[in-house]
Amino acid sequence: MKRERLVLGGGCFWCIEAVYSNVKGVFSALSGYAGGARANPSYESVCTGATGHAEVVDIEFDADVVTRAELLDIFFGVHNPTTLNQQEADRGTQYRSVVYYENSEQKELILSAISKAQEYFRDKIVTEVSLLSEVYLAEDYHQNYFKHNPSQAYCQAVIMPKLQKFMMNFAKNLE
Repeated sequence: MKRERLVLGGGCFWCIEAVYSNVKGVFSALSGYAGGARANPSYESVCTGATGHAEVVDIEFDADVVTRAELLDIFFGVHNPTTLNQQEADRGTQYRSVVYYENSEQKELILSAISKAQEYFRDKIVTEVSLLSEVYLAEDYHQNYFKHNPSQAYCQAVIMPKLQKFMMNFAKNLE
């Protein structure tokens, strides 16, 4: 077993967390905040856009089961990386597309994944690639949101289509 970590954001963290919670080889997918200047931000402060944080998912995975490259392929396959600070109706810097790296090898892999993914998009991919500093876990009620609230309107209208897209396009990665 080879434990590794990937932190990324692609709009609302509930969507990304729901997808990665279903990926074979993922131990955990936790909603949180990263990339900003304020320590220990709250959801309310992040929503103002003033903290600089993005909504992210901190993923711990077994690299012997699923590779970082596969996780990045899933990421670019389930959200729109060409819209700046927006996914569907969710708008603001906290919803930006972002992938964090911890070393130069990871950074190169991310840039390669972006280059590969660009072939599938007419518009330019605007995903931010940044050095990871601190990840602050989101409040408990955000964790496993889809699992606990599957019939909620946002879950049905926004998260469910992303999950269906994942299940259709990445069946080999299903848990």
